[in-house]
Amino acid sequence: MLQTLKAGGLLIIPILICGVFATYIIIERFIYFKNLKARDSQLKKDLDKALAAADLSACEAACSQAGTPAATVVKKALDCRRYDEEALREVVEVEMECVIPSMEHWLTPLGTIANIATLLGLLGTVTGNMKAFGVLGAGGTMGDPALLAGAISEALVTTVAGLFVSIPSLIFHNYFVSRVNRRIAQMQAIVTETLLKIKGRIK
Repeated sequence: MLQTLKAGGLLIIPILICGVFATYIIIERFIYFKNLKARDSQLKKDLDKALAAADLSACEAACSQAGTPAATVVKKALDCRRYDEEALREVVEVEMECVIPSMEHWLTPLGTIANIATLLGLLGTVTGNMKAFGVLGAGGTMGDPALLAGAISEALVTTVAGLFVSIPSLIFHNYFVSRVNRRIAQMQAIVTETLLKIKGRIK
């Protein structure tokens, strides 16, 4: 395995670095969204219980304990509950815009890694082929077989390594984007239901 990576030349180093960062981001986001789902589920239960008892202080305590983006928006809505409906809706929308970036954290770098790894693999393909043609040009019909094989190996290894990093990065980037969209929809549902219960429109 190590010998195969060495055959990729210097370009294999940035590709491996991209792979390490991508792995870290994927693991970190998996843990984040797993914890976020659990805390939001508990938040929903706590809010329902507190609202059933008309205990707004318990609602605020539940939001503080959860510490999720949804909890932040709900707490803001609770603080501004005496505003008229239009002003309250604007406050909630602004607060949502403020908390969404925390859910999108690391997704732009992950998408960038997917693109960079592909381009680095392509660059390795080009430089490897250039070396191969240089060997052929310098050595007549076949050139030095060892040098020719090394140049071809560099082209193939960097291409495979780049795709090996790029494909999972792209897949997980799209997966996490879909997770963000689902969390936003669920956050909107929690906030809307909480406000309607506070206003007495539903029970």
